[in-house]
Amino acid sequence: MPETDLALTRRARKIYRELADFYPYAHCELDFETPLQWLVATILSAQTTDVGVNKVTPILFARYPDAAAYAGADRAEMEAIVAPTGFFRAKTDSLMKLGAALEERYGGQVPATLADLVTLPGVGRKTANVVLGNAFGVPGITVDTHFGRLVRRFAWTQEEDPVKVELAVGELFPKRDWTMLSHVLIFHGRRICHAKRPACGGCPVARLCPSYGIGETDPVAALKLRKFELAPSRAGANPDFGV
Repeated sequence: MPETDLALTRRARKIYRELADFYPYAHCELDFETPLQWLVATILSAQTTDVGVNKVTPILFARYPDAAAYAGADRAEMEAIVAPTGFFRAKTDSLMKLGAALEERYGGQVPATLADLVTLPGVGRKTANVVLGNAFGVPGITVDTHFGRLVRRFAWTQEEDPVKVELAVGELFPKRDWTMLSHVLIFHGRRICHAKRPACGGCPVARLCPSYGIGETDPVAALKLRKFELAPSRAGANPDFGV
């Protein structure tokens, strides 16, 4: 029989609770200290890994400490710094325009509302929600490729459009859970529920997932597919990690 709305909500919240227990250290894996740094790091993270961004940002943040510095940057110098993250010309253009917009419209400060953030160069709804949730403590759902893939596999929604996904999933959870929900699902997508070969046999919520079986179901083989390299210091804290 089709799943009722109430059953879906209960199953979704149970999946979240169990994944939150499995990833107690879940967080955004970009390094930052200020809202501006957070915004810059998020822009750089497009089409690359957080690990790669974190290798670049210490140099970038030291060289450009505020919005005015980004606005007045030497393009060639900035391009050389951000080059390892890929698409360096477009990203440099976004960062310089971002600095100028912050200076002109917001006194050099990063605004703390979704409506204002999405007007900034290089900032879409996903980036805005990341910044709101992590830099300002305002609940937000971050629909990146991992999040979108997992909520469809969990059958929380079949929507493809990120905004529609955000709205549909948001109805299943209280606002207080939105930011951590995003972290937990992104962690799970990077580590176990991969795009091409999900490790179904090593998934802590396999029994709750209607997509179980699309990946490797053998527990021993699945264990080899799981990736925990981004949190090595925590691997020993969970006996299920197997690393």
